[in-house]
Amino acid sequence: MNGLGPSCSSECFQYRGTMDVFYKVTKQEGVFRLWRGTAASLALAVPTVGIYLPSYDLLRNWIEEYSDHSFPKLRPYAPLIAGSVARSLACITCSPIELARTRMQAFKVSNVGGKPPGMWKTLLGVLALRQSINHPENIRSYHLLWTGLGAQLARDVPFSAICWTVLEPTRRHLIRIVGEQSNAAVILGANFSAGFIAGVISAGATCPLDKDPARVLHMNTRRILHEVWSKEGISGIFRGAGPRMARAGPSVGIVVSSYEVVKHIMHRKHAEL
Repeated sequence: MNGLGPSCSSECFQYRGTMDVFYKVTKQEGVFRLWRGTAASLALAVPTVGIYLPSYDLLRNWIEEYSDHSFPKLRPYAPLIAGSVARSLACITCSPIELARTRMQAFKVSNVGGKPPGMWKTLLGVLALRQSINHPENIRSYHLLWTGLGAQLARDVPFSAICWTVLEPTRRHLIRIVGEQSNAAVILGANFSAGFIAGVISAGATCPLDKDPARVLHMNTRRILHEVWSKEGISGIFRGAGPRMARAGPSVGIVVSSYEVVKHIMHRKHAEL
């Protein structure tokens, strides 16, 4: 008992799987708490996807055209190369937003019950801390906004390379099965299914690279993997693979299919002009 009433036991915050998280969060905090952090996720996802997918399309088309004219053996690797480069560009551009979200998550872990500062206050706090130490050159301190970029690239670039390498042939195969009908339903279904499959596979393969956000702020990926391996073995390396794959499958499917349907509608509107 505390001064205001019964407090939750320590078991309330000990989770034994994805369904246990759903059950306890819904029971203790309400169903809408499952969407906590949506604003921060959207602040990162919208600009990232806005850079990532168009860049991938442009790079893949350019590589395929180049390979058709000059180097045919390069064509099968176009999705892998384009996906890696496009994801790198998106990560570098949006890394300050990822840093803010990671620090906000780390704040919640170390200050249970405390309300984290907003995204802009978090970023300004990073710069203010650096400037207050002993760094008179304010311009140089801005590189701190890209803290953790290496870990982010190590996680996201392999994911993207595997994802597009699986997605492109799967998508072509599914479209061939249903026929070459150019309508929104076929495009939606084929892209969602291919994206789901590719997301699950790439999330499982790169699970060891997706680790505790609080650790990423202080340790590089290699040190984190070494520490987890030495203490917990292979089970620790792939801990969280199930939830990550369950999230990545529909996530990639929704993003890719939505993007392709919008492209299809825009192409039709343009053709009718």
